[in-house]
Amino acid sequence: MPPKKKNLLEKIVKKDYKNELEEIMDKKRFDENAKSILLSILYKIDIAYKDIEIVKRGIENKEEYLENLIKTIKNECNSIKIVKMSDKQNNIPQNKTYIIDKKKRSITSYPIERKLLYAVSKIGKKENIVKEKYSIINKTLGNLLNIGNNIDLVEPIRDFNGYSWTTIAKEIESINYNLIYQNLRILVGNKFLNKWILNNEFMIDYFEEFKEELEKLYGKQNKFVSYLCAISILLDMECNVEKNELMLEECKYVLKEIEKIKDGEKFVEETTKEKRDLTKKIKLIDTIINDKNLLEKEYAKRNEKLPLEKKIFSMKVLAKKMEKERQNYINKIEKLNEILNPQKFLKYKKELQEKAEYLYVLSNTEPDKEVEEIKYKMQEVFLNMLISKIKKIQTKQEMEKIIYDFRYYILLPYDEKRFIKDIEKLEKSIKKTEELIIDKAIELKMLTKISEDKETNYNILKNIFYIRIIKLEDAYLNLIEEKNENDFKYYIQILDENLFEEKIEIPKPKELNIKPNKKIAIWC
Repeated sequence: MPPKKKNLLEKIVKKDYKNELEEIMDKKRFDENAKSILLSILYKIDIAYKDIEIVKRGIENKEEYLENLIKTIKNECNSIKIVKMSDKQNNIPQNKTYIIDKKKRSITSYPIERKLLYAVSKIGKKENIVKEKYSIINKTLGNLLNIGNNIDLVEPIRDFNGYSWTTIAKEIESINYNLIYQNLRILVGNKFLNKWILNNEFMIDYFEEFKEELEKLYGKQNKFVSYLCAISILLDMECNVEKNELMLEECKYVLKEIEKIKDGEKFVEETTKEKRDLTKKIKLIDTIINDKNLLEKEYAKRNEKLPLEKKIFSMKVLAKKMEKERQNYINKIEKLNEILNPQKFLKYKKELQEKAEYLYVLSNTEPDKEVEEIKYKMQEVFLNMLISKIKKIQTKQEMEKIIYDFRYYILLPYDEKRFIKDIEKLEKSIKKTEELIIDKAIELKMLTKISEDKETNYNILKNIFYIRIIKLEDAYLNLIEEKNENDFKYYIQILDENLFEEKIEIPKPKELNIKPNKKIAIWC
């Protein structure tokens, strides 16, 4: 009886979401192709989501996912137009598959479901999700989180079809953004990241909370945070070449400030002088704004230097412009006053030093190599953090999540040709993590103890991390013993009702607790 009730409920939910989406689309400027594709996306999510919830533990449930998707379509999309490459009115750039106009809340897309879903996810994102005080990374880290989340939201229809799980690297919008985002999701959880990305309470410093959460779960993780900031800058530079100059200027400013604060007395002297100069500028603006003749002269003086398209329209516009300049000077003075406070000075010094730890990447002449180096270092630190978490595990529920998280992680694309499991430089760290998980899972009576020999257990059970059987609890193991001339060869095969893995040769097993050529359950 309970299963029937569940199936009935699922049908009702499905029908409600379909009707809700149709009602919204009828009120919008969506062409018929867009409506059809969106309904198809909804159907595919409904079919595939049960599998992704098993493979990726701790993600939002299907109802939450669909509610957020429909909310975005309702609130952020006024117009969706589907075009073909051959259409005369096609204004999509050659290297893109969609375009978004956030002001008009419009999307133009090719008829590719995963690309349209990505565009819908992207149009709903807020840009300012990291506080401005973090300079540079307030944009680059925000972009990393938003792009990573967009890729993550497309995964149910990209990699799952209701009966299998397949990851094709070239279909992922950015392998690097996706990998780093999945690092973060596994470390701090889906709920925390969603709260940060939705960012309905901008007074909260989520970046600071993120660092505190890492420290609470894994101890101080300065290296991971520095690598995260550095790689966010490098990836953003790849996507936004025109921003590079601004980033370099910021880097020069930070390094110059660090140099200044080395000599405390000199720093106080220069900062005090800067305050005096700013105060003079404020007084001069007050004098000009309150004297019509002086304002006319300033108007003529400024326009004389400006090109035609940038000339100031009227003295009224100039007065408003100068009032903004005045306020900026006041803000700078307030900031300098804060820095001169002894306690605030130490905080400012610490912030500058933290910035210097990740801004060094801007001086690198080979950014592509730097991306690869930092990406690799991040994975090493990530695996060490995972190991520290595994050591603290006490319950089967925690262990089950780690098994699925780790399996998901090592099957992530590292680049277009390799998955994490294929990276030789990570081999030692991966093996150490696998051994710890297997030992702990056997100790908690979750995985079948194949042998009294630790190495044999590892050689056989490690293969559960390399298979794409959706539900590992349904997996069976067959240890195959084949006579070969005067010796025996040994293989394992992992299978469930739908999937048969190829035979994998293993070293000769020792002290077996199971009989060869007989199917056994892997999960206790």
